[in-house]
Amino acid sequence: MSSTSEINKVRYLSAAVGMAAAPVAAFAITLLASANASTSSSTPGTQQRTEVIQLVGKQTQIEDLDLDKEGISLGDQRVIAEDLYRDGEKVGDHSVICTYVHLNPGQLQCVGTFALPEGQFTSQALLHLPAPSSVDVAITGGTGDYRNAQGYVHTIPAGETERQFTVRIKR
Repeated sequence: MSSTSEINKVRYLSAAVGMAAAPVAAFAITLLASANASTSSSTPGTQQRTEVIQLVGKQTQIEDLDLDKEGISLGDQRVIAEDLYRDGEKVGDHSVICTYVHLNPGQLQCVGTFALPEGQFTSQALLHLPAPSSVDVAITGGTGDYRNAQGYVHTIPAGETERQFTVRIKR
């Protein structure tokens, strides 16, 4: 990083990435639902269950990849790995890759994967910098119990290396 502005962009990115989202994140899910509700889907005769899951993501690794000219440029990436916790117990893993797709103002395309005992699901978001204090990240698909996953992950930074995730997932 060559300037204070670029360093601040990286700090904003770190706060937002729990997505990917979370991911970022950002952003992370234990599949023990804190609340369940049944709702009808648009197809008659089918039911989808919406689960609300509370998780904490704790960053274990992070790397900024300066892939072109020195400093932040199009295509540069941030790679993040997190452990996922529920009620203090590790329940899974979360990984996110964010790529700079626009400069001035900065925009990042972030794609994340949540790996849990019941399966995996993916999330994706376009983040505008500076990042807001919370981000909603779309759930884009999954495997195992999440093979028909829909919904979103709401991520809020909880310090430099932790995030709180509220997952609203229909499956």
